[in-house]
Amino acid sequence: MLFNNQGLVKNEFRAGLALVRVVESSATAFVYYKLGLFISESGSLLYAFIPSVLLGIPLGSYVIRRLDPEMFRRICMSFDAWIVGFGLSRVLIELDLVQNGWAYSVMTATILIDFCLLYSFVTTHSPTWSERQSRRSADISA
Repeated sequence: MLFNNQGLVKNEFRAGLALVRVVESSATAFVYYKLGLFISESGSLLYAFIPSVLLGIPLGSYVIRRLDPEMFRRICMSFDAWIVGFGLSRVLIELDLVQNGWAYSVMTATILIDFCLLYSFVTTHSPTWSERQSRRSADISA
């Protein structure tokens, strides 16, 4: 929020936001290390994360340039909803509030609602981002 409404252009805003996120993540990792929350087994997870990051960043940059920004936001929010639904299901199991099979009905309901909302958005959302970009280019050149 620090950079919001400061008159920054889009790329400067994104760079500032990325800087804030890097500092935040680095500080969190340092605190976790000092608290002893990292264990030797978690070090082996780096071998899975590093290729994912090296492939994910360029692939994500490619996709976001070709996808409607609003569609990209909706897909990201959908993924977040699925993760929260899964987390809530696991918490219900760990607290013995619901039996295993029924706990995942929370995640299933979240996914079904999300699919309905996403389908509704996709069928009513127009024009596409690429069409808007080509229209802007045509307006600028005219």
